[in-house]
Amino acid sequence: MLSQQDNERLTRVGPGTPMGNLFRRYWIPALLSEELLEADGPPVRVRLLGEDLVAFRDTEGVVGIVSAYCPHRRAPMFFGRNEECGLRCVYHGWKFDRNGVCVDMPSEPPDSLFKTKVTIDAYPTWEGGGMVWIYMGLRELQPAPPDHELVRAPANHRHVSKMFEDCNYLQALEGGIDPTHATILHNIKLGDRSFLNKYDELVAALDIETTDYGLTYAGIRSHPDFDWIRVYHLIMPSFHMRGSVAGLFNKPGQIPTINGHIWVPIDDYRSWVFSFTYSADPSQPISQEHVLEQETRLGRGTNTGPGYMPIRNRSNDYLIDRQLQKTESMTGIGGVNTQDYALQEGMGAIVDRTKEHVGTTDRAIILLRKVLLDALNTMEQGGTPPAVDPSSYRCVRAVDRTIPKGTEWKVVCEPDAVALF
Repeated sequence: MLSQQDNERLTRVGPGTPMGNLFRRYWIPALLSEELLEADGPPVRVRLLGEDLVAFRDTEGVVGIVSAYCPHRRAPMFFGRNEECGLRCVYHGWKFDRNGVCVDMPSEPPDSLFKTKVTIDAYPTWEGGGMVWIYMGLRELQPAPPDHELVRAPANHRHVSKMFEDCNYLQALEGGIDPTHATILHNIKLGDRSFLNKYDELVAALDIETTDYGLTYAGIRSHPDFDWIRVYHLIMPSFHMRGSVAGLFNKPGQIPTINGHIWVPIDDYRSWVFSFTYSADPSQPISQEHVLEQETRLGRGTNTGPGYMPIRNRSNDYLIDRQLQKTESMTGIGGVNTQDYALQEGMGAIVDRTKEHVGTTDRAIILLRKVLLDALNTMEQGGTPPAVDPSSYRCVRAVDRTIPKGTEWKVVCEPDAVALF
């Protein structure tokens, strides 16, 4: 369990909070590129790390993200005119470019220098991997842009989606890195319930360690004729990747992929989940049929409503089917990620971790919390947290494959663990 003090340190993300300051040391996804397709098109409301913002794609096609409120009289910039490389407040006509510079102030005398003294809060942006990324920290500490293999993969080799999750980012992140729950929570072919008594089939042996970008761990499951290895990476602050099921578990014609999530706090109580998949083979673009099948199976795709809100949600009990739960599915809830949301959101907006009783299979969760707390301590002592430098993670990729019994997984999997894009 965590102390109440540490739980507060890890979960609060607003301006001036420890974790808020840590997130502000990194580039984080702000929105999907598809949300701002048109130059000089409609602005989009954005809320990140407890701050209200507005995003717009200017005349040059570059995205700007500025304060949601005009610095004149705090009018909402969402209703502004996106025109000629700037966003103009419709209240009194003050116009600001993507860097926050006031470029026009028609309500002041022509010879006034007032506009040279007024700016709107604006944050640097960078576009890659189908997403618009934002850096919300101190300019003198701004790192190089993200360099995940995801952002280097060609557009026809990747797919990125987005979904709202109604809880604090940390319980969502912890659910994502938990390697044990999948065989229980996501079981949709229960049949003989006696599998619940088969510890070796339920629980993967864990080989876990910290890295200079966060942590990595391998889940190792033993089968009579082979071992099944899944190697995961957690790249600070909240980027998680895993491989697709390979070897004997592949569906006919299925290409190998790398998959994962990036959890981005909206505020203390809500999150965005950016989910990605990309082809692990540079010679094989990812098919839209594969993407649609995967997104729907996971509870996204056609299960996403307007505003990237899940159709199955807390208000309708995730459309749980109790009869299905009796006969086939552990949860009776459709969609792998929907099952995750039901449990994570059902814990409450912020989990009271002082009441937990973590066990032997929670080693990845325990280490994650230590990595985050150590990063906070490093930052507060004037050091650089893990993965701020993108060179620390640019070559890593997840692995998911079978290996012969009796072989050393690190040796066998090493060639597969290097980025190819």
